[in-house]
Amino acid sequence: MPIYAKIAAQLRQNIHQGVYQVGDQLPTEAKLAEQFAVNRHTLRQAIALLKNEGLLRVDRGRGTFVAAKTIRYPIGKRVRYNQTLKVQGWQAKFQIIRTLEVPADITVAKGMEINLGEPVALIERLSFADEEPISMSTGYFPLNRFPDFLELKNIKILQELQSISQYLQQVYACDHIRRSTCVSARAVQPRDAQWLQLPLNQPILLAESVNVDQKGNVIEYGVTRFRGDRMELFFENDLTI
Repeated sequence: MPIYAKIAAQLRQNIHQGVYQVGDQLPTEAKLAEQFAVNRHTLRQAIALLKNEGLLRVDRGRGTFVAAKTIRYPIGKRVRYNQTLKVQGWQAKFQIIRTLEVPADITVAKGMEINLGEPVALIERLSFADEEPISMSTGYFPLNRFPDFLELKNIKILQELQSISQYLQQVYACDHIRRSTCVSARAVQPRDAQWLQLPLNQPILLAESVNVDQKGNVIEYGVTRFRGDRMELFFENDLTI
């Protein structure tokens, strides 16, 4: 067995035995290299192996940390975020960051298939899995379809239900179906980094989605920023209800 693989095996055992727990920072490269009596190149090979296994994450400028379990989120026909997390043993909830009426800019108008400048409701949410922030979502909803969307009584219902899909169904008898999603990777923006508790050099997964009702009318254009170190997005081929 190569030396780097032996080092990885020892560190892997330490993680499984709880010597290093989720969120813990490992000693510096210099200290680990000294501990295992190897050069830094060999140590980095061991770290890279464990990083590929999902056991470690490396934050540039900060160090190496024991990674938390990745959450798998399917991109399918139905928008069922809470159910997905529950099945995997996570408790899902969100905090509403802001709600306001804004005119649709070029991107929002195109996504929602409305005229530029039409009034839309903006709902921004910070989502958690077991109290850990994992995503920031900004959803835009047409106020000509939902004129009372931003009324305090409705926002309270949304906060209580903790689900956009359930809220639309309960208040408007409206289904919430995913029509399209575009996913890309990019560096986290400063404001999102603060909410998601990420360093500025950390990558995120950005998902732009267009959702429709049961008649195919666009009811939401959404932009979600997922933590790249915690979320794994995959696309389902089965788009049945």
